[in-house]
Amino acid sequence: MSIAKTGDKVAVHYTGKHDDGAIFDSSVGRTPLEFQLGSGMVIKGFDDGVTGMTIGEKKTVVIPAAEAYGEHSPENTVTIERAQIPPHIELELGSSLSMHQDGGHVVEVVITDLTETHVTLDANHPLAGRDLTFELELVSIQ
Repeated sequence: MSIAKTGDKVAVHYTGKHDDGAIFDSSVGRTPLEFQLGSGMVIKGFDDGVTGMTIGEKKTVVIPAAEAYGEHSPENTVTIERAQIPPHIELELGSSLSMHQDGGHVVEVVITDLTETHVTLDANHPLAGRDLTFELELVSIQ
């Protein structure tokens, strides 16, 4: 019986849930997620959860924020003057924008506060600061 270990390419079905049980992502009804264990392709807690599983095994893992998308960082939030955003861009609370940084790097941000004069943008991952629960099923090991 094969056991999933670092370096193996695996295929996994998963359902990700918040603490309240609300599903935020799932591969059920789709192609399983394929990745190489230990390569950094998925969050550390997910990788660690799959390591040691056998084909067909199902389990539930709870991943603390630090092993998922990290803690919510106030340094990743900025308030700018509304005039700094081109007028053709429609601003709405909760909507996403792409910001171009020096060097051409693109960062996705979410509008978290909006006044007549200022816009607050949050570049934290939407799941930052949250503990996550994943129901896992190992489908294959290569």
